[in-house]
Amino acid sequence: MKHLICFLGLFLVSGVGSFDLVIDEIPDKVENLIDLEIDGFPSSSKTRNGRYQRSTSDWGYVGDLVEDDDKIGLYSYKVQSTITSRLANTMIQAKMVNNAKKSQHIVFDVQVPKGAFIDNFTMDVNGITFTSKIREKSEARKMYSQAKAKGKAAGIVRSNALDMENFKTEVNVPPGTRIQFELHYHEMIRRKLSSYEHVISVKPGRLAKHMEVDVRIIEPQGLRYVHAPNSLGDHFDGITTISKGEKKAHVSFKPTMDQQRKCPKCSSTAVDGNFVVQYDVNRETTGGELEIFNGYFIHFFAPENLDPLPKNILFVIDVSGSMWGLKMKQTIEAMKAILSELRAADQFSLIDFNHNVRCWRDNLVSATPAQVEDAKKYIQTIHPNGGTNINEALLRATFILNEAQNLGMLDPNSVSMIVLVSDGDPTVGELKLTTIQKNVKQSIKDEFSLFCLGIGFDVDYDFLQRIATDNRGMAQRIFGNQETSAQMKNFYNQVSTPLLKKIQFNYPQESVSDVTQSSFHNYFGGSEIVVAGKVDTENLQHLESIVTATAANAELVMETLRDVEELDGFMKKDKYADPDFTKKLWAYLTVNQMLAERNTAPTAALKRNITKSILQMSLDHHIVTPFTAMLIENAEKDEIMLADQPKDPRRGCCPGTLGLTPNAPNNNKGIPPWANVTAVPVSFMPEQRSPPVSSLSINRVDNDPHFIIHLPKSQRNICFNINSEPGKILNLVSDPGTGVVVNGQLIGAKKTENKKLNTYFGKIGFYFKTKGLKVEVTTETITLKDGSYSITLTWSDTGHIIRKQLLVSVKKENNVTITVGEEMSFMVVLHRVWKNHPVHVDFLGIYIPPENQFSPAAHGLIGQFVSEPEVYIHHQTPGQAPEKPQATMEVKGNKLTVTRGLQKDYRTDRVLGTDVQCWFVHNSGKGFIDGHYKDYLVPDLYSFLKVP
Repeated sequence: MKHLICFLGLFLVSGVGSFDLVIDEIPDKVENLIDLEIDGFPSSSKTRNGRYQRSTSDWGYVGDLVEDDDKIGLYSYKVQSTITSRLANTMIQAKMVNNAKKSQHIVFDVQVPKGAFIDNFTMDVNGITFTSKIREKSEARKMYSQAKAKGKAAGIVRSNALDMENFKTEVNVPPGTRIQFELHYHEMIRRKLSSYEHVISVKPGRLAKHMEVDVRIIEPQGLRYVHAPNSLGDHFDGITTISKGEKKAHVSFKPTMDQQRKCPKCSSTAVDGNFVVQYDVNRETTGGELEIFNGYFIHFFAPENLDPLPKNILFVIDVSGSMWGLKMKQTIEAMKAILSELRAADQFSLIDFNHNVRCWRDNLVSATPAQVEDAKKYIQTIHPNGGTNINEALLRATFILNEAQNLGMLDPNSVSMIVLVSDGDPTVGELKLTTIQKNVKQSIKDEFSLFCLGIGFDVDYDFLQRIATDNRGMAQRIFGNQETSAQMKNFYNQVSTPLLKKIQFNYPQESVSDVTQSSFHNYFGGSEIVVAGKVDTENLQHLESIVTATAANAELVMETLRDVEELDGFMKKDKYADPDFTKKLWAYLTVNQMLAERNTAPTAALKRNITKSILQMSLDHHIVTPFTAMLIENAEKDEIMLADQPKDPRRGCCPGTLGLTPNAPNNNKGIPPWANVTAVPVSFMPEQRSPPVSSLSINRVDNDPHFIIHLPKSQRNICFNINSEPGKILNLVSDPGTGVVVNGQLIGAKKTENKKLNTYFGKIGFYFKTKGLKVEVTTETITLKDGSYSITLTWSDTGHIIRKQLLVSVKKENNVTITVGEEMSFMVVLHRVWKNHPVHVDFLGIYIPPENQFSPAAHGLIGQFVSEPEVYIHHQTPGQAPEKPQATMEVKGNKLTVTRGLQKDYRTDRVLGTDVQCWFVHNSGKGFIDGHYKDYLVPDLYSFLKVP
């Protein structure tokens, strides 16, 4: 009897693993199916006198195939990947034929990104199809052992990779056999250094008649750019094509067989590496993007244009004997570059350790040029030797940070972190890893983070992951080779720019459930936080989120509101988009979160409960995890193979792949009731975000520009216009008593109308001198400034900035309210016009309640009326229009002719406005305002008015 022996391995961890797989005898049906055409493959062999004969004419493509000495031909190698809102579904397919005259092994060996979930594998051997299913690991092994007891065979797979894991199938097939392998996996593309990078391993191992890598990107947020670097080498320059639309892109790589050759006459392939696609999306809102579809929501959060938080950083560097040579040289090179990138506001120090622990400085020092240069010189003198005392080194680092905090040396808004670089296990001092983990956890403050870099494969990377995750950080393994320096710098760049801390995501509890991690310790520039959950779309029209965080100079409260059906039309029209992308992303985040939680579970009972949850999720979503195995079987279920995930002796069984820090403590009350707010005084929540809306009791400047002054005592509204020039800055309020300034800068219409160029406020500035705060409102952005720090929201946002008891509240595309305690408030209203309007431009209106507690020294076009003048209006007579009577107004010793008319209040209706009756003073308010309007021109947006 002829034998078909298959070796299937699934390698999902770095290290060495073994996989058993079963098929011993060739079923009779294989012999009978040799002449059939399968999935586009013409028949290649016939039985003659009981022997397999390779046909030279029946295979239409045999002359085009290039075979190595083993006579195995690769008919096609195809990779198809579709990214739907960061979820990448990838299929790798190979069609091969054994054109030899003897049975031999055909190997399908592909690399899968670490953290990806394999969800399907099929194999077709001359018409016999093997399909896969996921089973609990012990159950799968039991089924497999029963098959193995019947005399089946086994195989072993080995692999070592940095960012990839191996899936390998090896099949011993008779001559003429055609075989197709197809592997499916999915992953979430993480944002790093301001870019999403999709990496696909393309290593066919031989020339393919048909080769194709096809990547499609569908991003509802819109694509900012798409780039495919020449990662496979200059040999393939110009072959990749990119077609990019507003929200979709197509990247294609289709080298011909000649283009695949290493040289014109070579029979070996130059295709051997990673195919990389990089892209980023558009971001209009600081509060993030909510995508809701099929009962799940995904919240992508990656704010930009924020000032970095100062950081306090301790570098803890292993200088034991095992670091000798290239690893130490590369580490020194990387550290010198990293030290050069420290900011002036940062504090730092260095600790190097072997069997002893040494400190460059016993305390944190400012990152001045002199200190940085001295640290570089210190690093240059390090000579590796001795053992490894990780426990004492980390405890010394935590002591320095704790001491600095106790002495008040740390900026309350700063971020503190320890970066550990090591290449091995502890050999001196405390050796028990669980004890070291417990010691560090007890010593480190809740506000500190630990990041770990493991060099090479001698280090217990699982331990580094556990201790980092346990302390709000993350770990990364890097090679100990020529690329060590670049990998270290790349890792540091990911954590070098903290922009926010204490980030809390809040959703209405009655509408959402099963929300993934929603509290985060830090947000680093160039990254992205992703939160997912289930949402009741049947009983909900809109989903609202509130994100609170601490920025460099303010407390932020950012709101996002999305229609639950907003994506339906877009998704259903695109044939490539994955309709289950929200469900898969939720499952991906949930399983990885549980794996990370299991690693740090304090009790065995809790660990067992988490394991059960992971197992159930794995079975429900048909994915291979450390607790499941993939059974691969034919339709009759009499031929079974097992793809198992073995335990790496250098790692635990369950390495969590969370790229973000664990839950931060949250003890704050929120707004609305379901929203937990981070470190924000309750008195400054939304109930105060808007002043009372009353058309009769507010001072305002709107339109071109129309001033309306409300006089509370006489209950009259007095109006006047200011006709000035674009670019001029008018002082509205100048109050040296309270230190408040409000100025507005004029912009002009696109062209004159009736021989007059209308002007409007295009920029309004607020200066609160006693707080040292400035707020600039334009038709594009709202910026809060505190010294050298600034933070910006756009009109696309709904959110809040809180700094020094000052609240800036933005209502999307509508208005911004500035509230100072209970003393005063201001509202700026945005007016949008059609972008292509031949005359009009976007402009701003400002509304100031007369109840604002200005001092008697207040002045300005509006501020002067804090001290209400006596106004006497008499001798009313009909005007040229019946609705516009005229009268005489006596004010400030002047007699003025005024006209009764209507102006608009746009606070509640920005399109039509609300009519407000007022008496209009002509000639730019002359006689009603003190002096001439030109007396109110100031040189700067934050200048006080100089009163004679």
